[in-house]
Amino acid sequence: MDGRGCEDYRCVEVETEVVSNTSGSARVKLGHTDILVGVKAEMGTPKLEKPNEGYLEFFVDCSANATPEFEGRGGDDLGTEIANTLSRIFNNKSSVDLQALCISPREHCWVLYVDVLLLECGGNLFDAISIAVKAALFSTRIPRVRVLEDEEGSKDIELSDDPYDCIRLSVENVPCIVTLCKIGYRHVVDASLQEEACSLASLLVSVTSKGVVTCMRKVGKGSLDPESIFEMMETSKRVGKVLHSSLQTVLHKEESLGPKRQKVGFLG
Repeated sequence: MDGRGCEDYRCVEVETEVVSNTSGSARVKLGHTDILVGVKAEMGTPKLEKPNEGYLEFFVDCSANATPEFEGRGGDDLGTEIANTLSRIFNNKSSVDLQALCISPREHCWVLYVDVLLLECGGNLFDAISIAVKAALFSTRIPRVRVLEDEEGSKDIELSDDPYDCIRLSVENVPCIVTLCKIGYRHVVDASLQEEACSLASLLVSVTSKGVVTCMRKVGKGSLDPESIFEMMETSKRVGKVLHSSLQTVLHKEESLGPKRQKVGFLG
């Protein structure tokens, strides 16, 4: 509707470290879609099936201000659907180095609670959320921990007081979601609300910076023939690589400004 090509995104605004009491945070505006993500690192116990790994927990809150549909319990189903999709994407070793989150096997690990808040809904939610999650994980700083063992064998955990003595997560393999909406015989990326209304079926493809597809999910009641699915996957790889490259450039550029950078926050 705004004259973009089928593979063009709208302007994306990204800002990290917008919430002070989190381990990492980011705000992303994509057209009229506005997303806030906060990451909180807390100590927990590793899961029984993965004793030497930490893990991520996702919670998605659909604010009633985002759209009238979310009033009451209207946004709960969508929030659960998005949280489950994110869990599927991140529930593997290739996305985030989960072993780096382990402090002592079977006993202590870092649990990253990723809270997603939908502030405004203007189409293409999944893509905007995945960009915000990647940006928030990029800015996440986890305190460095030392495990001290006394003569009796009991372990004591000591957290570093120095705010600069922390570990950072590698987000190089963290995927972004590219949503392709099938409209007629063509497919488009980054559909607005009006464009989504014209689409009978969409394909959610999570793609890494190297163009590797890690997860795929069909949304909508319409059908997709195998040939068009293959075509949409190729488009998602192409678009995904460009999206990752632009995002990494912006994140590193923002970080290079250091403490001098001007914060925009919610007043911009």
